[in-house]
Amino acid sequence: MWHNSQCCFCDVMPVTATAVPRRPVFPFAAIVGQDEMKLSLLLNVIDPKIGGVMIMGDRGTGKSTTIRALADLLPEIEVVADDPFNSHPSDPDLMSDAVKVAVAAGEPIHTIKKKVPMVDLPLGATEDRVCGTIDIEKALAEGVKAFEPGLLAKANRGILYVDEVNLLDDHLVDVLLDAAASGWNTVEREGISIRHPARFVLVGSGNPEEGELRPQLLDRFGMHAEIRTVKDPTLRVEIVEQRSQFDQNPEAFLAKYQAQQEALQAKLVAAQALLPKVTIDHELRVKISQVCAELDVDGLRGDIVTNRAAKALAAFEGRTEVTVEDIARVIVLCLRHRLRKDPLESIDSGYKVGKVFQEVFGVEIAT
Repeated sequence: MWHNSQCCFCDVMPVTATAVPRRPVFPFAAIVGQDEMKLSLLLNVIDPKIGGVMIMGDRGTGKSTTIRALADLLPEIEVVADDPFNSHPSDPDLMSDAVKVAVAAGEPIHTIKKKVPMVDLPLGATEDRVCGTIDIEKALAEGVKAFEPGLLAKANRGILYVDEVNLLDDHLVDVLLDAAASGWNTVEREGISIRHPARFVLVGSGNPEEGELRPQLLDRFGMHAEIRTVKDPTLRVEIVEQRSQFDQNPEAFLAKYQAQQEALQAKLVAAQALLPKVTIDHELRVKISQVCAELDVDGLRGDIVTNRAAKALAAFEGRTEVTVEDIARVIVLCLRHRLRKDPLESIDSGYKVGKVFQEVFGVEIAT
């Protein structure tokens, strides 16, 4: 029986001890503040079709720590053993062609459990390193498709993190966004074509002082979170103390947050299962589109992503109907990066989205 799910993390099981000792990762449940970033990441895990997150903000605000913590929080997934693409043993949308052929032939499929992959894309990566390469000489000499998988293969069913994405070559960003949107990576060379599943949550981060992404690329990220350095001295002390405790005794610190981690993990699993049942009233969908129209948002991505994010939030809260409050919590994250930039305007784009939302829905967004 095929298992066809909307989410690349859906086949999840309780965390089990792994034989190989892993480096301790700061627990997601212990991260203080940065609510926009945490909410955006969690919603993308519940529904990867939201289209990823662009995180813009100051240096040293815990972007990398949070993303690694999220990957570590997620339950282990079942993958086909010795498969470079983390193929799903029963979902054809998440299988490599070789596994599909083996399944169709009735061959036994051996599986293993592994942590959700978290792949860091280095700034200087080449297209071959990202997409993979075809060994033409071997293909011609031996008549086989010799493919060396790239980072997109490793990221299948996981998280692909690109730090300083605004400094990455535009062509590479395009490749990443295309793969994230389609769920497949295709490599073609000298008439030979190979494709494999590449279903991942794309997370980009950057510092706006070092340059913005082109609007055409920025628009293709599902959500946009802004993070700032914490100003409250008490909160800063709490963050520093937590980090010190973790560095001094990681095991004790992890044990302290284990119950919260397990509760959050169970909440994510439940949300993924509930998501297909979540509905959004027609009137609310019309109002979302009215907000997008009044903000002069190009295309329909803003409408689609806001609907998806609101549904994911309702599922996360354990509900099957989207409320106005759900929309209020996600609409700025989904639309602020889609507004046309006026260099002479000093008004924050998030404020503009909130103002129009209030006019259309008659509800103020809580700050």
